[in-house]
Amino acid sequence: MRLIDNEEEQNPLTGVANLFDIAMVFSVALLVALVMSYQLPELLSPTDDITIVKNPGQEDMKIIIKEEGKPIEVLNMTDQIDGGTGEALGTAYRLADGRIVYVPNEENETVV
Repeated sequence: MRLIDNEEEQNPLTGVANLFDIAMVFSVALLVALVMSYQLPELLSPTDDITIVKNPGQEDMKIIIKEEGKPIEVLNMTDQIDGGTGEALGTAYRLADGRIVYVPNEENETVV
């Protein structure tokens, strides 16, 4: 008679809460494994700065910028040319294999 009165054994949803916890741990582990497989652990670090160029040289090119203490910024590039005044900060070169290399100007050099 005592086994029938025990409420824990009569509730079939007792183990469901533990399944949710296991699913959350599994999903976080899967996310970490995915980031590590792309060799981008900087995405998980709150102090590292990172800039990613997605689809370089194409119409749908995007630049993703993550800086410490700022929200992640996504810049969509267009073919439109913008005008204005400013100073040149450096030069970008496209290598034969498609990579883009940015070479900053020296601090005392001014380009007009």
